[in-house]
Amino acid sequence: MPSSKDGRALRIAIAIMAAGKGTRLKSKHPKVLHEVGGKPLLAHVIAAAIKVVPAKDVYAIIGHEADRVREAVAHTGVSFVLQKEQRGTGHALMTAREALGPYDVVIVLSGDAPLITSSTIEKLRDFHISRRAAMTLLAARMDNPTGYGRIIRKSAKKEEVQAIVEQNSLAAAQKKIREVNAGFYAFAVAPFFRTIEKLSTNNPHHEFYLTDMAGILSKNKERVVVIETSDAYEVLGGNTRAELVDIDQRIRAVKRQQLMAGGVTIFYPETCVIDSDVEIAADTTIEPFVQILGGTRIGSDCRIRSYSGISNSKIGDGVLVRPGCVIDGARIDKAAVIGPYSHLRPGSEIGEGAHVGNFVETKNIRLGTGSKANHLTYLGDAEIGEGVNVGAGTITCNYDGVNKHKTVIEDGVFIGSDATLVAPVRIGKGAYVGAGSCITDDVPADSLALGRARQVVKQGWAKSKRSAGKTNQ
Repeated sequence: MPSSKDGRALRIAIAIMAAGKGTRLKSKHPKVLHEVGGKPLLAHVIAAAIKVVPAKDVYAIIGHEADRVREAVAHTGVSFVLQKEQRGTGHALMTAREALGPYDVVIVLSGDAPLITSSTIEKLRDFHISRRAAMTLLAARMDNPTGYGRIIRKSAKKEEVQAIVEQNSLAAAQKKIREVNAGFYAFAVAPFFRTIEKLSTNNPHHEFYLTDMAGILSKNKERVVVIETSDAYEVLGGNTRAELVDIDQRIRAVKRQQLMAGGVTIFYPETCVIDSDVEIAADTTIEPFVQILGGTRIGSDCRIRSYSGISNSKIGDGVLVRPGCVIDGARIDKAAVIGPYSHLRPGSEIGEGAHVGNFVETKNIRLGTGSKANHLTYLGDAEIGEGVNVGAGTITCNYDGVNKHKTVIEDGVFIGSDATLVAPVRIGKGAYVGAGSCITDDVPADSLALGRARQVVKQGWAKSKRSAGKTNQ
């Protein structure tokens, strides 16, 4: 932990600006909850922040749709400060004065800039402390700085800052400056709150701008310095739909490169959508046009074939997912085979070496080791043992219109095609169910259950019908 000059451990907080509406997005949803890389903008920033300080020392300053924002990221364990009126970035920290006052240093991040990394936050922190500054700005050098505030240094070769000048206030010579204010800061808490009352709303938007603190602190003989990020893209914010899409593409491209560097093969990677929290082990192959979303975990030596979509699922080693599968909230054990065109809904647990095939839908089931359901079947709310064969067109009737009921199929059972199992029902170990049967009662072990009408054959009936038809013409 960084220390002060007297050897005392410094108390460091991170404040994340997350109160704005984001009018340029033209959305009814809070700006910081728009998603890139599979999770909200704010969640990315929090993830970087809590690698630098404990979650309890991270403060999300929320305002617009505060309850929704709080609910979306409450699981991270961060603290919240409510900015009831959104009167600018300076006002946000005024609102957080009570929470931040006990700290020595506060690092300010932007909740709509999800590309920021923990290493850059640490770099900003360490530079600020080493320079014993009152304020440290993170800068970026851009080829086209239009729209950004420019950093005016006291000297071109020195790190001290005189002021930040917004785009609309730039003099002709200042417009040539390519070093821009990235909107990330570190402040020494004591001098910051001593002087924050000097902020004014004498600007077109009548807001308190945090950028004005550079000039205020400098005039107050406090040290204001700047450090430049090595990656200008890291500070990009998502202010428009186009910018969100661009950021999303960058996050996903980095994710694919990380996976491939770790031993995953991804064919035509630009066609695959893989969320930032996904984990995939080495020697797994991802074919084109695959989506892998949420917190999905995939083991080694798997093959995920084209046009499959997997979300929030856990897949063991050596699993084959054939084309066109939809897998959501499922667990698949090693060496299982899924698809093509299977739909595994939440709560589906597929055992080792099991098969779930063409147009089979499952929900809230356990399919045991080596069991098979290969064709045109619905299995819901069922416990299915090992070595079970489920014939084509089988249905577990689990819903009576009011409540769900469970079907239990024990080890070694053979279910004939087009069987209807009306829950609650239990099929005993080693039993057979004849094709086309409707089973409403429990079936004892090693029995044969038939639940269909007896076949009647009327010889010559069809010939007589045809003859009668010709006579009537």
